[in-house]
Amino acid sequence: MHKLYFLFFLLTLSSCHKIKRAYTYDDIDFKAEMRKFVIHISDYGKIQKPGFIIIAQNGVELLTTTGQPNAPLQRDYLNALEGQSQEGLFFGYNTINEPTPVEKTQYLKKFLTKFRLQDKSVLVTDYCFEPDVIQASRDSVKTNNFIGFQAPDVALNIIPAVRPYHENNADILNLNQAQNYLYLINYEGFSSKSILMEKLSATNYDVLILDLFFDQNTPFTSNEIQRLKTKANGGQRLVISYLSIGEAEDYRYYWQPHWVADPPIWLDEENPEWDGNYKVRYWEPGWQKIIYGNNQSYLKKIISAGFDGAFLDLIDAYEFFENKTNY
Repeated sequence: MHKLYFLFFLLTLSSCHKIKRAYTYDDIDFKAEMRKFVIHISDYGKIQKPGFIIIAQNGVELLTTTGQPNAPLQRDYLNALEGQSQEGLFFGYNTINEPTPVEKTQYLKKFLTKFRLQDKSVLVTDYCFEPDVIQASRDSVKTNNFIGFQAPDVALNIIPAVRPYHENNADILNLNQAQNYLYLINYEGFSSKSILMEKLSATNYDVLILDLFFDQNTPFTSNEIQRLKTKANGGQRLVISYLSIGEAEDYRYYWQPHWVADPPIWLDEENPEWDGNYKVRYWEPGWQKIIYGNNQSYLKKIISAGFDGAFLDLIDAYEFFENKTNY
């Protein structure tokens, strides 16, 4: 093909078809952007519902100014949180029932202890089901003045047969009063929402961390959430909604099928470890608008359903982008 004709062909093609420009990550501080995102979520939640609780899962490096355990706490971010959660602190970080490597536990504890000393709550989800491991996890959690849940499956799909540690009938009005919690966000083992409600209502956990949706199209109602706020023994408890802010999920109400072929600017690649989960450029306004700030946002739906707070997952999405090569 003649060079001039080929050039004309390319110009014509570009005018007829949208050509996406490569995304540049120059000058983006990924940790700082995640902190800002969480702070804005917290501010919006507390404006909509005073006392709204925000718990961050993993991503403990955000707690300090430099991301190093010995650095000062990042105060604006700290003030946005009522709780910090960590998976696999003592058991199950790599393999269920297996002790977490000592160096990893020690590293994470440096951040978590500093956070706890600010009169904030630390939640630990260890993955284990063997009785002796469950007890060892409980002992470690107690020693450090944390709150623990021993999840029998990494899918977080089971209400454990064992009773909650430090089971009580006290009214739990804020997160610092809680002595235990249930983390359950996968409902595939429950044949109906009514059965799930029955099973949850029969427990005495101080805090329930649940998914807003029983299935793709069926959220909990405000009446149902209000019912779940009473433990089986009559005490009051907190009900917190799970919310992934570092990945988009193709089974959520906001997902548009055409995004796979024609992704919005904030949508990145699929997570190879979780089908249907996509990395997001969480600093982009388009993604943030889906999460908070308007009546159609995910957080507004959580608040309208009557939840006491939000449990923010994929906080550590900054790690993906810090390791990503610019293109």
